[in-house]
Amino acid sequence: MLVRVGIAEDHQLVIDGIRKVIEDECEVVGTATTGREAVTLAADKSPDLMLMDIALPQLNGLDATRQIKRTNPRIRIIFVTVQMNRDYVREAFEAGASGYVLKQATSAELLNAIREVTSGHFFLSPLIADRFLIKENSPDVNPLKLFTSLTPRQREVLQLVAEGKSAKEIAATLFISVKTVEFHKKHLMEELNVKTSAELIRYAFERGFVSP
Repeated sequence: MLVRVGIAEDHQLVIDGIRKVIEDECEVVGTATTGREAVTLAADKSPDLMLMDIALPQLNGLDATRQIKRTNPRIRIIFVTVQMNRDYVREAFEAGASGYVLKQATSAELLNAIREVTSGHFFLSPLIADRFLIKENSPDVNPLKLFTSLTPRQREVLQLVAEGKSAKEIAATLFISVKTVEFHKKHLMEELNVKTSAELIRYAFERGFVSP
C-alpha cells in the first residue's frame, strides 16, 4: 500500500521535484504553500506523513508541526529543508518530527527517510550527522537527545571563552592542555555553526551561559 503523503513547501518547482521522487512509493494526497495550509491539509486529509519545509509563509513549519502533532499525533513529520543550524535541528525534533532531510540530499536519501519514518524509526540526514560529528546515530533513538545540550566540559570551555579567558588561562583553570582547549573550542564552533570567536561569545550571552 502506498504511503499517503502531504507536502508543505512554498516553491512549486520543489513540490514537483519531490512528487516525482516519491511517486512510486507514495500517494500525494495534497500540497500546501503556507504553514496554515499545511495544518488544514493535515486535518482534512489525515496523511500518514507530512514532508515539511521550515521556512513557510504565515506560519513556519516548526509551529505548523506542533499544531499538527497536537491535533493528530499519528501523522509523522519529515522536515525537508536547507537549514543546517543546530538550533533548527533540535527544535524540529522537539516539535515532534521523526525525520530531518536536507534539500542538498539525494533522492535516494529522501526515500530512505520515508521508509525509516513510516516504519516507526527516526531519520537524521548524514550531512547533519557529519557536520556535528555525530558518530552513533541509531534510528531507534530520537536525535533530539543528540542536540539538547552541550557536554559539561563544552559548557565550561564556552563560559570561560565568553568571560574573555585566553586558551592558556582556560587550560590552567580546567587542568587540561592548551591543545585540548583549542580542540574543544574548535568543535564547539562546528557544533554551534559559528565561524568566529565573537559569534561564539554572542551565543554564550544569548543563551545565558554568562551574564552581561
